[in-house]
Amino acid sequence: MDRQTEITTPGALLNEKGDLARPGFSRALVQEYRRADVKVSPLRIKEWDYYLVNNGKFALALTVADNGYMGLDSVSLLDLEEGWEITKSPMSFLPLGKKHLPETSVTGDVHSAARGYGIHFIHEGEKRVLIAYMNKFGESALSARVELTECPEDSLVIATPFDKPGHFYYNQKIVGFRASGYVNYNGKTYTFEPSDSFAVLDWGRGVWTYENTWYWSSAAYVLPSGTPFGWNLGYGFGDTSAATENALIYNGRLHKLDHVTFEIPMKDRKEDYLSPWRFTSSDGRFEMQFRPVLDRAACTDFKLLKSDQHQVFGTFTGTAVLDDGSALSVRDFFGFAEKVENKW
Repeated sequence: MDRQTEITTPGALLNEKGDLARPGFSRALVQEYRRADVKVSPLRIKEWDYYLVNNGKFALALTVADNGYMGLDSVSLLDLEEGWEITKSPMSFLPLGKKHLPETSVTGDVHSAARGYGIHFIHEGEKRVLIAYMNKFGESALSARVELTECPEDSLVIATPFDKPGHFYYNQKIVGFRASGYVNYNGKTYTFEPSDSFAVLDWGRGVWTYENTWYWSSAAYVLPSGTPFGWNLGYGFGDTSAATENALIYNGRLHKLDHVTFEIPMKDRKEDYLSPWRFTSSDGRFEMQFRPVLDRAACTDFKLLKSDQHQVFGTFTGTAVLDDGSALSVRDFFGFAEKVENKW
């Protein structure tokens, strides 16, 4: 296994030059992000909170992003059994920090609203409440309220530098909240029950280079034993020599992985996203087949600005190995995997 630098002592995320003080991974937000410490133009700072709630039958995704020159609020509803999804993503011009996203995921609320919609992420004691409404969403209005509880003890936090001064990505993935609540849309109520509904938070703060590609996969469910289990996998951008962002979360505790490769099938020299994928790891600890059921594809192309996204939902079958060598077998395990190419 390659060296994986774990950061356990608190300190500032950035040094006086605006570069990462200590690249590596941690199990919580040990390093402190302060927007005021960033040394590049506010146009280049990218901050977002993204929640995905999924039970294998339907899913809800909510995003609030302040990307410097462009703000983005997004709501996605996916019916994985009927095979459709709707995504609406209102954009705003030059937020430049005015969304006031918190400098930590531990405290602070997120509120973003404009004409006809609102998205709110609220801390209420030990739980988090996600609230969203959008008056014009597909064929009718949408409203949602979801409570997240049982936050896992460990998360996967990665501090990744880019090969450019002042550029970095500080990211936390909290995998495996229990979720309960509802989405009302088009005369139907989609109900999340905590027995089979789980959520992931993607909390990101950083300064990105202009052109990059990322791969990301996350899954959470319960094993036949009843133990909560999930993972975070990702790569494709930045200098990951200090640590990868690959980890298993078993019963709330993190088990670090080395490098994991997403093998997406090709057809006519293009990715065939809805054919079965394969996941394989350099340390032999994560070997999975992925059977897609729905590709949430979106491409925004303004030439100088471009985002080509394929977030593919489906089920995983295979084996994952914990730090102590215990092998876990999973079958038809709900999750997603994505490839995103950005010019931003």
